[in-house]
Amino acid sequence: MKLHVDVNTALNTVTAYGVGYVEINRQRHSGAVLVRPQGEVLAWAPASFDALAAADFESLLEQRPELVVLGTGDRQRFPHPRLTAALTAVRIGVEAMDTRAACRTYNILMSEGRKVVAALLPL
Repeated sequence: MKLHVDVNTALNTVTAYGVGYVEINRQRHSGAVLVRPQGEVLAWAPASFDALAAADFESLLEQRPELVVLGTGDRQRFPHPRLTAALTAVRIGVEAMDTRAACRTYNILMSEGRKVVAALLPL
């Protein structure tokens, strides 16, 4: 039996990642991006973890996720609670992890039908 990778292009799936890019459904995106299970992959304003601002997280409210998976670059870092206050105030969870782990976690949650948004900073 020969196995083949099956990519469901009806849902936005992370298919690769590396230094300076994330690939969604085999389309490469440079810089920080917001990925939802459906719809367009959006550019995200912050260029790095140190550039994160409260407004960057407030902009995620319109997506109405139940969970935001934050990819913090090449290592796991935790944003100050004041940055994510707008999300936690309306009971939207924020999980921070390195971008590689965030890509894998997003794929699992998305495949389970969860309302997740991946906010991915470059490696």
